[in-house]
Amino acid sequence: MTVAVYLPLLLPALLAVAARSLAAAAAPEWTARALAAAAALAATVSTGSLALLALTLLDDLPALEAREHAAAYPLPEPVPGVVALAAAAALVWVGRRCVAHLRQARAVTRDLLAAGVPHDGLLVADLPEPHAVAVPAGAGRAGHVLVTAGLLRLLDRTERAAVLAHEHAHLRHRHHRTVAFATAAAAANPLLRPVSRVVALLVERSADETAAATVGDRHVVARAIAKVALAGGGRRPAGGLAAGGSDVVRRVQALTRPAADRFRAAGRFRAAMAASTAVVVVCVAAGSAAAADFVAVARAWL
Repeated sequence: MTVAVYLPLLLPALLAVAARSLAAAAAPEWTARALAAAAALAATVSTGSLALLALTLLDDLPALEAREHAAAYPLPEPVPGVVALAAAAALVWVGRRCVAHLRQARAVTRDLLAAGVPHDGLLVADLPEPHAVAVPAGAGRAGHVLVTAGLLRLLDRTERAAVLAHEHAHLRHRHHRTVAFATAAAAANPLLRPVSRVVALLVERSADETAAATVGDRHVVARAIAKVALAGGGRRPAGGLAAGGSDVVRRVQALTRPAADRFRAAGRFRAAMAASTAVVVVCVAAGSAAAADFVAVARAWL
């Protein structure tokens, strides 16, 4: 097998580099979805490469060893045994991480749904910390917004409307699925963790833009985000899509920067998106070449 089988394991690092420039994208909703899909595809191909490497351990089966000794010509050795063993161990590790991630996500959703029964899509929790969370649909219940009493006391009427619009945007665009794709990809390949963080920021920025359009004032949304962060609500509740979530400063800057600055950032965005696309294409091509190499080796042995 050629070096193509190893490329999908390393190329996601380049995707992570390109993703940093996409955090300031002028179209955060579209960018978040595209980046999450790219991460999921890269993680799938890299996991496939691990599987191909691990499958070469089959040449140590007694039947295949006997065929190797009886062959009239030397059979191709796919990869060194130690590499195949390392790939098998890594594949088991990836599987354990993905299962743990899935269990954690389900537990968080279950806890959020158990917090109470919403009325007209809203549930107010009697907690002093200022938090707002979009709770996805589940257990036969439609999605709803959970806010704390501390948040309602902290914000004025317009700011509360902005926060509710933000959380409803998460529900309407099903941001929990976009984030789930990115976090699952990061669980499968740790090199994609920066991509997962950028996707989390982008879905927050997308909801910020929707809230700004709803209340008609970008500065109101920025002020609400800053108030929640300064009051201690800037930390994202476990599993939640929160108005005071990650990278508060960057979100406020995106809301308040002049339109001319957003236009100048478009050039960097196009270059980063082109680079991300190229990485994914090369990753898929390398994975396809590795699969073809594996088939050729398997035919020689069988």
